Amino acid sequence: MTAMDAQGPELKKELDATLQARRELGEEYESALVDSFLEKVDQRIDGAVERRLRRHLAEQQMAAARDARSPRATDTWGERFGFGLVSLVLAIPLSAIGGGVAHLPGLLVAWAGIVGVNVVQVARTHPGLFRGGRGKSAKGDDAWED
Repeated sequence: MTAMDAQGPELKKELDATLQARRELGEEYESALVDSFLEKVDQRIDGAVERRLRRHLAEQQMAAARDARSPRATDTWGERFGFGLVSLVLAIPLSAIGGGVAHLPGLLVAWAGIVGVNVVQVARTHPGLFRGGRGKSAKGDDAWED
C-alpha cells in the first residue's frame, strides 16, 4: 500500500466534510470551502513529491558512494598499448645503461625493474587477476581463455 492509497480514505473524509459544510453554510461559502479543500490536497501532493524526491536523491547518493568506493579498472586497449609501448621504448636505454655499467647483473636488474613495473600495472588494472588464478577478473571479463 502506497502513501497515496493510505491517504485516500482521509481525503474522502475531508471531501465529505467539505460537502457537508457547504450544505450547512450555503453557496456563498462554496468558493472558500473548495479552496480550503484544494489547499489540503495540494499539501498532501507536495509532501508525497518531497518524500519521493528525498528518496531518489538518497538512492543516487548511495549509488555514487558505492561507485566511488569500488575499484575501477582502467584497462582500455589504448592504455595497455601505450603502457606497453612506453615500457619497451624505455627498456632500450635502461638495458644499455645497466649492461654498460654492471654488465650482466646490471642488465638483469634493469629488466627485473621493467617486468616489475609491468606486473604492478597489470595488478592495478585487473585487481582480481592474481587472487583467483584462472577465472574472472574484477570487470567480469574472462581473465584466461582456453
